[in-house]
Amino acid sequence: MRTHSAGGIVISYYPAEARIDLSAIRSNLSSVREAAGEAAVLAVVKADAYGHGRAEVARALAPAADYLGAAQLGEALALREEVGPGPRILTWIFAPGAPLAQALRADVELSAGAFWAIDEIARAARETGTTAKVHLKVDTGMARGGFNLADVAEASRRLRALQADGLLAVVGLWSHLARADEPESGATERQIERFEQARAAARSEGIEPEILHLAASGGALWHPAARYDMVRPGIVLYGLSPNPEVATARELGLTPAMELSASLILERGVPAQTPISYGHTEKTEAPTRLGVVPLGYGDGIPRAASGVGPVSVGGVRTRIRGRVCMDQFVVDVPEAATAGDTAFLFGAGDLPSADEWAQACGTIGYEIVTRLGARVPRRYHG
Repeated sequence: MRTHSAGGIVISYYPAEARIDLSAIRSNLSSVREAAGEAAVLAVVKADAYGHGRAEVARALAPAADYLGAAQLGEALALREEVGPGPRILTWIFAPGAPLAQALRADVELSAGAFWAIDEIARAARETGTTAKVHLKVDTGMARGGFNLADVAEASRRLRALQADGLLAVVGLWSHLARADEPESGATERQIERFEQARAAARSEGIEPEILHLAASGGALWHPAARYDMVRPGIVLYGLSPNPEVATARELGLTPAMELSASLILERGVPAQTPISYGHTEKTEAPTRLGVVPLGYGDGIPRAASGVGPVSVGGVRTRIRGRVCMDQFVVDVPEAATAGDTAFLFGAGDLPSADEWAQACGTIGYEIVTRLGARVPRRYHG
C-alpha cells in the first residue's frame, strides 16, 4: 500500500485498497449497448458509482454514454463539476426547497414526479431565465416515486402550460421497474401496460417527450419491450448480475470492476478449541493458522459475513472465522502465509465474487460493493 508523507508525518495510509478496473466498466457498457439494440444508454453513477468512485467512473463512461444519471441532486451537481460541460445528466431525488436554480445553471435535467416539484422547477426557471429540461415520472407499480396514473393528465396540463411559456421542456417520460430481475413474474409486463397508459394520458394533453425510459439493468437485459428509447444500466456496468439466479455475471459476459484486498497484519498458530473474536461464536476444531485482516464493518464489511465471508489468501480459498469487528476480522490462512501477504475478499477471475459475498450474507451484490467505506482507498487502472 502507498504511504504519503509531508515533513515526516504520514498523512495518508491504509492497509487495504479497492482496485477499480475502468476498462472493465467500459467493456460492460459495451455489452449493455449490444443487448439494448437501438436504445440510448444512461449510465447510472449514483451512490459514488456503486462504491467505485463517481468522478473517475463518470469520466471513463462519459464519452460512450448518452446520459449520466445520479439519484441525489447533490450528487448530480458534484458530477457536473467532475465531468464538465457537455454530458447530459439526469437527477431525480430532491426535497422541497432544494437548490433547483443551481441545478438549472449547471445544465442538470430534473425529474418531476409530484405537483410541488413542477411548481419549484418552474420557480427556478423564472429565477434563472433558463428553460428547465424535465422528465415526467409516473408510478407504474413501485409505490415509490412518480405521479399516480390518475394524476398524469393534470400534471401534463400544467407542464404543457409551462412549456408554452418557455419555462421548461418535457424531454422525458419515465418510470422504474420493480421486478425486472424476475423475468417470469409477469410484473414487468403489467408495468409496461401502465406506462403505455401514462404515455397516452400525457399525449392527450399535448405532451410527447422525445425520450421514453423504463428499463434499468434487469429490464435492459431481459425485457426487450421495456427498452423504449433509452435504458438506464447501473449494477451491470460494475460487472455484477441483477439476479445471479437468472444469469451470473460471467454468463452475461460481464467483468467485475472492483477488487477488494488488504494486507494481513498478523498470523499465528493456535491450538484446537481456541475461541475466536467477540462472543466466542466459533472455536477452532483442530490446530489452525489464523490471520487478521484489517477491514471491518467500519469499512462496510457486512457483520453478517461473520463465520461465512469468503476470502482468498495465497491462492487458497478460506473464510472469515468468528465475528466481523469494526476494523478487522480473523480468517483461516495457509501454513505459508505471513504478515504482509494479501488477502483478497472479492474480485474477478478465480477470486471470490461480490455475488458470492452477497449469497453468504443473505443480501445482494449491489449492497456489497456500494457499502464499501470511504476510508478504503480506490486505485484506478485501465
